[in-house]
Amino acid sequence: MMSDKFRVFALIVISFMVAWILMLIPLPYEWRCIRPEWLALVLIYWIFALPQSVGIMTGWSAGLVMDILNGELLGQYALSMLIVAYLARLLRTRLRLFPFWQQAFVILVLVGFGDLVLLLVEWLVGHPPRTLLYWAPTVSSVLIWPWINRLLRYCEHKAFA
Repeated sequence: MMSDKFRVFALIVISFMVAWILMLIPLPYEWRCIRPEWLALVLIYWIFALPQSVGIMTGWSAGLVMDILNGELLGQYALSMLIVAYLARLLRTRLRLFPFWQQAFVILVLVGFGDLVLLLVEWLVGHPPRTLLYWAPTVSSVLIWPWINRLLRYCEHKAFA
């Protein structure tokens, strides 16, 4: 029988793998522009749920893997996830006290900061400025957060059962 720690570790790794796959699935342009930030949502959930297991270095590592898989500028996504993880660690104890709509606002801010970092890095390397449609994945991430939260919480409880 597997120990609880190993099952939780396996669940965390599998959830990050699913997030990477969802971030890389080729989509038509109309759908790609509203794709949620799956990796940021999974990272935020695990930092809120298991801060002793998932932290800032996990965010950086997950972002670095995303950079490698995506073939983009190395470190761009890693920096973004590092900042998201840091802010999530700062806000995690307060978030449990917030009503749902305030939790959604916090998710908007966290994912928005991550996307802002990506936008700034792209601007610094000389890519042309984007339209307001750039922020659509941030909004779709907030809209999908309740389902991601419930799904991962269910899986977490199953892993401990």
